[in-house]
Amino acid sequence: MERSARLRALLAPATDNWLSRGYLALVAVAIGFFLYAVHISPDPGFAAIWPVFATAPLGFGALLLAVPVGGAQWLGSLVFVAGTVAAGLVNASLLGMLARGLRTA
Repeated sequence: MERSARLRALLAPATDNWLSRGYLALVAVAIGFFLYAVHISPDPGFAAIWPVFATAPLGFGALLLAVPVGGAQWLGSLVFVAGTVAAGLVNASLLGMLARGLRTA
């Protein structure tokens, strides 16, 4: 099996139903709001709350990975966004498997 076919098979539960797609859209909006608030807005406040809560419980791990990253602000944001995207994909896959299981039951 080639690499792209394996990746497609792995991500299929995250993208083959409307529940998972809607959830991924919610995660994308939360990440977009975070990036806007941190890099464009004059006062970011608690902008990381929305992506963390949208991807909970795995989103807390993304936050914990990004906190100790020192140096430039963009590096911490990059680690946080990458962790949030990974958490969102895992949660969307779990939602997809749940939806598939409920559909066949």
